[in-house]
Amino acid sequence: MQRTNNKKTAVETNSASSELVETNNLGDSSSLSRSIDTVIADLSDSGSIEKGAGSNVYAAVDLGSNSFHLVISRYEHGEFNVVDRQREVVRLAGGLDKDHNLSKSAADRALKCLEKFGQLLRSIPTDQVRAVGTNALRRMKDKSRFLDAAERALGHNIEIIAGREEARLIYLGVSRWSAGGDEARLVIDIGGGSTEVIAGRGDVSDCRESLEVGCVVLSNQFFQDGKLSRKRFKKAKLAAELAIQPVVKQFRMQGWTQVLGCSGTMKSINNVLIQGGWSRDGINREALNALLEDVISARHIDQLDIAGLSKERTPVFPGGLAILLALVELFDIQQMSVSDIALREGVLYDLVGRSSAEDIRDVTVAAMLNKWGVKSAHGQLVRETALALYRQVAPDWDISDRWFCEMLGWSSSLHELGLLISHDSYHTHGAYIVENADMAGFARRDQLLLASLIAGHRRKFPIDRFEALPSSLVTPAKRIAILLRLAVLLHRERSSELLELPELSASGQSLELSFSPAFLRAQPLTAADLEQEQSWLKSIGIRFSYI
Repeated sequence: MQRTNNKKTAVETNSASSELVETNNLGDSSSLSRSIDTVIADLSDSGSIEKGAGSNVYAAVDLGSNSFHLVISRYEHGEFNVVDRQREVVRLAGGLDKDHNLSKSAADRALKCLEKFGQLLRSIPTDQVRAVGTNALRRMKDKSRFLDAAERALGHNIEIIAGREEARLIYLGVSRWSAGGDEARLVIDIGGGSTEVIAGRGDVSDCRESLEVGCVVLSNQFFQDGKLSRKRFKKAKLAAELAIQPVVKQFRMQGWTQVLGCSGTMKSINNVLIQGGWSRDGINREALNALLEDVISARHIDQLDIAGLSKERTPVFPGGLAILLALVELFDIQQMSVSDIALREGVLYDLVGRSSAEDIRDVTVAAMLNKWGVKSAHGQLVRETALALYRQVAPDWDISDRWFCEMLGWSSSLHELGLLISHDSYHTHGAYIVENADMAGFARRDQLLLASLIAGHRRKFPIDRFEALPSSLVTPAKRIAILLRLAVLLHRERSSELLELPELSASGQSLELSFSPAFLRAQPLTAADLEQEQSWLKSIGIRFSYI
């Protein structure tokens, strides 16, 4: 399901996370994924997991609030070479009503676009394709029905990513693709539903924010009838300033020597300024103010005839211009360069990182373990046992997808995350932390599943939490949770090693655990725990036996 330039590290993370990992003496964070890679290799060799056929072609799909993008690239010698690009204006954010329900017309546009993208993706291995949804999908009410249809049309899972994760990926793409060296930079992306602002140096983003203001939303709010006036721009700019102002101080403290804008709004305004003769290169405040006067003089969007402005961009141009005017004023930006690189290129580099020895998700997990004072030794033992059990039943229980294996591994490492808060209900506290934290590299669906696994690793099985997951995940999620429960149970003594790894077999709703004849007689607590586990699993329809 889920599844960079030789001179550069393959993983991008903030300095705080890097420091946390280092102080926890975890060394190479990729050690968290070694046992998972071993399990995957074993299952792949046995034919249970489809292999990627050694392809070096990767694809990223960006379901933006205004446009959908697809980029297919070949990764060779540390560089991406674009094979194909597709872009289609869908205006998903424009299809949301005041209650955030999606209109049928917007849904139809989106699904038709995804069907076209899906045709181009058929020959690419599943784990080398990543599709991400941004602000409009984050805000959409009852999104599960649309997501089911969208995933069928595309032929791949769609991850709804948090705003700060979107910001991280944008900066990752711009910094890697632009080869700007170790310069301190400010990167700004004005999207259809949100605006991402990121400050960093080199490949590392130190400060990331996603602001709830975008060109589609602002254009609908202040220019929906097409009228253009100084008064309306003043109101639109004020609305943008209210969204931006809370983060200005923290960004100014970072400092920067270079400002980069990216994505459709920035490229459109840059083209207009150059073709209109207001600027020779890039965006500057004087040119923006001259452009504003020209736009206002048109009085109506239908009369807006500016060189370099496409018809498809015109309806959302006023909102984007108002946001950019607010940004350059609040951040005191005199000059800005514009990059062709954006979110989708960051997704590509992140995909390559996932298939390398350094996965940003491993760094995130290691940092969380350190932050919450979790002793990693016990979690590693539980992880190894859970993955050993997984290896035995994954094919028969239809959970051989790499993503399930990864989720089991990470939830095993994180299962005691809530101990610092309270021992009695630490599974509940740990689930809350994982569900609500900013976890670089993890999509919203990932965090919900991890939280469910952590909440369900002990005591009564939280069936309602699992039933609330997307329908396609409910059964496999329960099965993964059972493996985690058994691994935790077997390590109840918290000893340095497991005295015996039992044999585990599964078929449908039946699960059987087999020990050597004398084992349980010498382990009365384990026997009692297994008897209790029978009762808890029976409540969710699992016939669990042990011999």
